[in-house]
Amino acid sequence: MQQVPVSLWTLVAGIVVTAISIWIGQNNTLMPVQASLQAPLVDGFFNVMFTIAIALFLVVEGTIVLFLIQFRRRRGDDTDGVRVEGNVPLEIFWTAIPTVIVLCLGIYSVDVFNRMGGFEPAGHPHSAAHVAHIPGSAIAATLSDTEATTAPTIAPTIGIGASPQTLNKPADLVVDVKGIQYAWLFNYPDSGITSGELHIPVGADVQLNLSAQDVIHSFWVPNFRLKQDALPGIPTELRFVATKPGTYPVVCAELCGGYHGSMRTQVIVHTPEEYDSWRTENQIAQQQNLNQVVAINPADLSTSEFLAPHTHDMGISAATLESLVIGQERRDASRYNGGNPRNALAH
Repeated sequence: MQQVPVSLWTLVAGIVVTAISIWIGQNNTLMPVQASLQAPLVDGFFNVMFTIAIALFLVVEGTIVLFLIQFRRRRGDDTDGVRVEGNVPLEIFWTAIPTVIVLCLGIYSVDVFNRMGGFEPAGHPHSAAHVAHIPGSAIAATLSDTEATTAPTIAPTIGIGASPQTLNKPADLVVDVKGIQYAWLFNYPDSGITSGELHIPVGADVQLNLSAQDVIHSFWVPNFRLKQDALPGIPTELRFVATKPGTYPVVCAELCGGYHGSMRTQVIVHTPEEYDSWRTENQIAQQQNLNQVVAINPADLSTSEFLAPHTHDMGISAATLESLVIGQERRDASRYNGGNPRNALAH
């Protein structure tokens, strides 16, 4: 019986390994749900690397298993193994292939980084609160951040900035983000809102101006496939577009102290209508003259002013209510002055 050539076995094995590695690499479920415009770029690069890793694993481990079976020690065979001096072509092959793979992955990664905006992190003004470095405790930093200003200052030159499609275009929404031990503070310069969560509209081009109050922190949103360090005294930028409404975790990915593991918050991606509603509600709640807007002391109101908002529920007109109030005031005055209407009018 004629033996199958080794070259044919190698070809068949190569086809099988390639098919398996591509299928696993493109159908893995290792990554969380994509929720940003940048996420598919990162996932595409990850899938390519995972495909290559699966192929290398199958080749290396498959060769080990094959050799264990084919060259195992037979019963009664006490002879020495075949002397092997080396194989120069094989050594060149297994050196050249990884070199080519690394070079290709490097070029691919640079392209992904550029398409995500890694080559263009600067070019827009940022608020002074973003780069201010205020020494003190976390509580002091929290209170001071509520008084953010919008004076332009040095733009970040580090981070993920505008993509080639949005180059030289201002972001739709700018948010100043400050990391402190152990929380994230979000300030919206255009509206004066300060929050412990990041709220953004879906589909908007969002620019985060990152800074750190005390030590290095790292702003990481796994669902966005984005991570950027927040550095004390050095402004950094993270620009992205969210594509799926929902609530996603925000994690500090840099060891920043004893409670680093609890430095978590969330980014809430709204529909445009929901975001406008959230923005309006928080603008009213956080404006400085809050006591004049949402709370009025009833003792400072006259009777007619106090009852005016209820005229509709009472089913009467404002004029009728006013006449009833005047009549009641006259009767009260009359009783106070001994029942004499003229004395009441005199008062």
